[in-house]
Amino acid sequence: MSTTHHHADRPTPTTVEYWEAFYQEREQIWSGRPNFLLVRELDSVAAGSALDLGCAEGADAIWLAERGWRVTATDVSETALGRARAHAQQQGLSGAIEWQQHDLAETFPSGRFDLVSAHYLHSPPELADKRTKILRRAAEAVAPGGLLLIVGHAQWPTWVLDPPEDVHFPTTDEVREALALDHSEWRVEVEEVVEREHPGPEGQPGSRKDNILRIRRA
Repeated sequence: MSTTHHHADRPTPTTVEYWEAFYQEREQIWSGRPNFLLVRELDSVAAGSALDLGCAEGADAIWLAERGWRVTATDVSETALGRARAHAQQQGLSGAIEWQQHDLAETFPSGRFDLVSAHYLHSPPELADKRTKILRRAAEAVAPGGLLLIVGHAQWPTWVLDPPEDVHFPTTDEVREALALDHSEWRVEVEEVVEREHPGPEGQPGSRKDNILRIRRA
């Protein structure tokens, strides 16, 4: 069991503190609509069991549940999970989704799933090294014949004129290599960069590129 040493002189927030502060800034952070690439990839896939990693306010999990998936949805923020639970209740889907609080670098939901989905699993830079560990754990949770769906940003939106230097968006190559999957057991079904319109907060026109990896276990 790992022990975490807290240094009084280090103000870096923990993952939990960072995301709690993020969600507590406003009543609702996200649009409430499911992620575009989740819908694109899974619209015609037969429902089964699904694990949604970093479920935020629950839009993806709710979309999956509406289509008959049995969903386990996890986030590090209790505030986000509370909103997700409330949204699911409003849709009459409480029984179809199990919400779990996890800091995924420390604890992980148990079980095997027909779908493991990780959308925009980005965190502050000092936590980025944990992402590989989490994604490898995600791959382990995919049942035989199941899908691993990883979507991440490929760049800052075009209207961000002075992007932070210390943020690296992993390419699909880097994600694949970090996963270190056995080629005899896994097959890449989709690997692409998708550019979509992404207006800025003041409505300024722009676009953003996302990476998608859809990998099937034999």
